[in-house]
Amino acid sequence: MAGDATRHVLVFGLHVTDDAMYRRYREGMRPILGRFGGAFGYDFVVSQVLASETDRPINRVFTLWFPDRGSAGAFFADPDYLAVRRERFEPSVAAVTAIAALDEPVPDGRAS
Repeated sequence: MAGDATRHVLVFGLHVTDDAMYRRYREGMRPILGRFGGAFGYDFVVSQVLASETDRPINRVFTLWFPDRGSAGAFFADPDYLAVRRERFEPSVAAVTAIAALDEPVPDGRAS
């Protein structure tokens, strides 16, 4: 049944310190993300954090989703992704907080 489809979702918080370079990172990694069946679900610029389980600052929160956990792992290990990350992500992001990873039903009208 179509309603039984699930996807793997990751929630991250970042402390972005160079918006222009981070935008270039996103432009460079998006086609690679697509090769693994992944996409952004939500993306927020955050002005105030009211509660946190870490002392790392957060000014950006977003979700990535993949068809399954294996696709997510393969994406983050991909040499093309790692090159873009090294060149554009690392100089533009001072802190990364992995907030959650979960499997959820695919929302109606969304890709699996």
